[in-house]
Amino acid sequence: MLLRLGLFSLALVTSSHCFGTHIEPRPNLLWINANQTFPPSRQTHQHTHDPSIILAHDTFYLYNVGEHIVIHTAPSLAGPWTRVGTVLDANSVIPKGDRAAPWAPTVVSLDGTYYCYYSVSKAGCRDSAVGVATSKSPGPGSWVDHGIVIQTGTGNGSEIAPYNVSNAIDPATLILANGSSFMTFGSYWTGIYQIPLSKTLLSPASTTHPAAQHLAYEPKAQGPPNPQADSICGDPTGPHAIEGAYTSYRDPYYYLWFSRGRCCDLDRGALPAEGAEYSIRVGRSEDPQGPYFDKAGHDLVDGGGTIIYGSNAQTYAPGGQGVVQVDGTDYLYYHYQNKSVSLSFSDALLGFNPLKYVNGWPVAQA
Repeated sequence: MLLRLGLFSLALVTSSHCFGTHIEPRPNLLWINANQTFPPSRQTHQHTHDPSIILAHDTFYLYNVGEHIVIHTAPSLAGPWTRVGTVLDANSVIPKGDRAAPWAPTVVSLDGTYYCYYSVSKAGCRDSAVGVATSKSPGPGSWVDHGIVIQTGTGNGSEIAPYNVSNAIDPATLILANGSSFMTFGSYWTGIYQIPLSKTLLSPASTTHPAAQHLAYEPKAQGPPNPQADSICGDPTGPHAIEGAYTSYRDPYYYLWFSRGRCCDLDRGALPAEGAEYSIRVGRSEDPQGPYFDKAGHDLVDGGGTIIYGSNAQTYAPGGQGVVQVDGTDYLYYHYQNKSVSLSFSDALLGFNPLKYVNGWPVAQA
């Protein structure tokens, strides 16, 4: 979503995807202070997963995982949300992964053109790609699928660092007023990276020398590896549950948001250890390319990340977050599970909370 903030013109996007390697519950995980509380979610009753929201022409547009990338519209964040169509008219042109229902879409706009970045992959594998489609309208009917931006696992360019050790899903694009643009991506494995994009926003600035920045990583595996894990499907070092990076800006800081923990299709009878489920973390930097540090001064590459929103009451495992600005107020939005209803992937719901900033750090409000 294109936001005009001070001297910067930022395209702020979201994307998170919880199809990483399965994490076995471990009682010694200390991811969340058990005494920490969070305000209730502002609920919408809208089913969604990996939401991306923009505000265009006084209408909110919601893009989420579904066949050909589903589009909903609403007069406000609270809804009511109405399905109006899809981004793609057919399967993705990228010949890998789930072409019919691309993951983790995220939409930005620049100079009258809308860019929908999406992921194609296979659950638990990093044979993945980020694709992009463009349109002159945020709604359905005129999107052109341009195919691969980057790919990992197999295919042209996948042998180049950091593509040879990362997972090309969960794209998020940041555009500065000076014309520079950067895309973050990554899920599990070695974490989250950022690369410069070309002026067209359709490809990396360099296909041979990505000039990548390593922005966030969880060094400690949150469980044992799958016995069949290899460098493509499953991580032989175990699951490093960090994904879904997203960049926002609030003068003077850039904020790198990400989801951490176990996300989707949880078994009510064998839930992860308390605090090991999905939660929303952040770090900040005065440089869009980092490094990013949390409130305690820990580098996100070293496992840092200040928790901004986590499970509370019936709101369980929030993540897949983004930030949209409305009338000068930033709103954190995300998907979550309602524990009293269902923990299945398809029953995830859209929630949101306004943010205030205390000493430069975002705090979720009721």
